Amino acid sequence: MLSVSDAEAIILDLVQPLKTPQDTEFVDLLTAIARILASPVTSQLDFPHWDNSAMDGYAVRYEDVQGCSEEKPAVLEIVEEIPAGVQPKSTIQPGQAARILTGAVMPTGADTVVMQERTRREENRVIILAAPKPQEFVRHRGCYYRAETKLLPAGTLLDAPKIAVLAAVQCTQLRVFRRPRVAILSTGNELVTPDKPLQPGQIVDSNQYALLALVRQSAGEPLMLGIVKDEPEALKKAIADAIAQADVVVSSGGVSVGDYDYVEQIIESLGGKIHIRAVALKPGKPMTVATFDNDARPVLYFGLPGNPVSALVTFWRFVQPAIKKLSGLAKGWQPVFVKALACHELRSDGKRETYIWGQLRLKHGVYEFQSAGGLQNAGNLINLAQTNALAILPIGKTLICQGEEVQVLQVGA
Repeated sequence: MLSVSDAEAIILDLVQPLKTPQDTEFVDLLTAIARILASPVTSQLDFPHWDNSAMDGYAVRYEDVQGCSEEKPAVLEIVEEIPAGVQPKSTIQPGQAARILTGAVMPTGADTVVMQERTRREENRVIILAAPKPQEFVRHRGCYYRAETKLLPAGTLLDAPKIAVLAAVQCTQLRVFRRPRVAILSTGNELVTPDKPLQPGQIVDSNQYALLALVRQSAGEPLMLGIVKDEPEALKKAIADAIAQADVVVSSGGVSVGDYDYVEQIIESLGGKIHIRAVALKPGKPMTVATFDNDARPVLYFGLPGNPVSALVTFWRFVQPAIKKLSGLAKGWQPVFVKALACHELRSDGKRETYIWGQLRLKHGVYEFQSAGGLQNAGNLINLAQTNALAILPIGKTLICQGEEVQVLQVGA
């Protein structure tokens, strides 16, 4: 049985990220949110595109106002008013100024903006009551970005601020990595879909829906393959079909040591190489990780436990980082751990690395972890509903006291 850290190292070493050009496509800027750049982005435009004002005020020549004060103000003639979006018509001469609004183009001859709060206007004259700094409140062309230089590197996840940047510099067509295809299937004779009435002994297949949501959150494209009965031939066909169309296969159930747990022997019969069979993790000990070599690219197989909490915990800990790394993301695919103070006692038997689910919150600059409480076992999905973090008790650690520091894995982000 492997340690959690050894299992993580094996899995991430098996991941071969998507590559250019066979795994890329072009998308429009409007559909690029949450996509990952496959090549660096440059623009032919400087940003800002021209010298402009950062303040409502007056565009002036610094040498005309450098020594002024309330006792000795500078008096300038207003020759033009320049709102945003209008090209200036005048060249500012000695003794002149232009009324200018935020974002408007600086007129030729002016090099400084005096904010209106430091002025007084009298008809077509402006009285400057305080000397500005040289070039104050002027945003110079290209001061944020120079045309033809790298704007965003490959491997960048496109969020709202980056989409805004790309729009501002008129980059409207982007080469991005395709989303990794992740096949999801659930195994078990007892499983039924949520729309079916329950018969005695049956269980609703919640894993299919949870894993679908997690795959989407991980930048993957889920392929829903449904419920497969614990019958060797049916399982073999379903797994073979999944391997043929996906980059990653995630199944739940059938990986323990029960009489109907056939997944590992089917993987081997299909030519798969098993790298992990069990991990010293609670919940989530029975977990199979295998690889298949197909014509296009290697396929990574995760056989997760059937218990709902175990399936989610193992996905968060191992599968999500693998999918994110596979997706071409340059950074940010690793699990995120923080130190937090336990709000009450956390207990474990110390035999396996134990994950306790609950809520992480930031209070007065300090992280605190509040256990979900109740009965924490692998089948109790209900008190997992508000979870955003997992507190970790390492092997050999049986107690973390209230107020003691604990390592916490952030999830659900």
